[in-house]
Amino acid sequence: MWLENMQKEFGKEYNHNPVHSIQKRIKSLNSIADKLGRKGYEVNLENAMAYLTDIAGVRVICYYIQDVYVIAGILKNQPDSVLIKETDYIKNPKPNGYRSYHMVLGITLHQVKGKQYFPVEIQIRTLAMDFWASMEHQLCYKTERTDIVSLSGELTYYADMLHEMERRISVFYDCNIPVPAAETAIDSNPKVPALS
Repeated sequence: MWLENMQKEFGKEYNHNPVHSIQKRIKSLNSIADKLGRKGYEVNLENAMAYLTDIAGVRVICYYIQDVYVIAGILKNQPDSVLIKETDYIKNPKPNGYRSYHMVLGITLHQVKGKQYFPVEIQIRTLAMDFWASMEHQLCYKTERTDIVSLSGELTYYADMLHEMERRISVFYDCNIPVPAAETAIDSNPKVPALS
């Protein structure tokens, strides 16, 4: 995949590789069926392609906050993809303290009937953001804890502490990688899933 190629290029072109690690996952058929059912859609391939934007997911873990925006800019400028949606939870954290940069890219599939775009959900975050999100998920997701309200407040406090630590450490980091202009390769008539 081009993410791994990009990671190798950073090592050759710059004195810093902003990518710590890349994680990938494909939603299981059961998860796809469950999500379509929860949204009220019949379970079939057409509905999965039309209404789900997270069948495939990629998480890019970076070292510094600046690196997140470098990677996001590069991904948005890939010629064989189209930006479907983006949300910056770093500049606008969720109420629980969650921070990450989310985007859904339509990756080009060349087929007999022409081009189609397959949606891939991409999360870009720093090591500290990933640490916090992993701990919060472990403690709070699908749980029946009785102390969830006080725990949530505590976790929000720690998210803010981690963000402040990252901000201070970033002062020592000199990112020499140019952030690409915020242009995207837009097909004049892309077949992308509807967002719900």
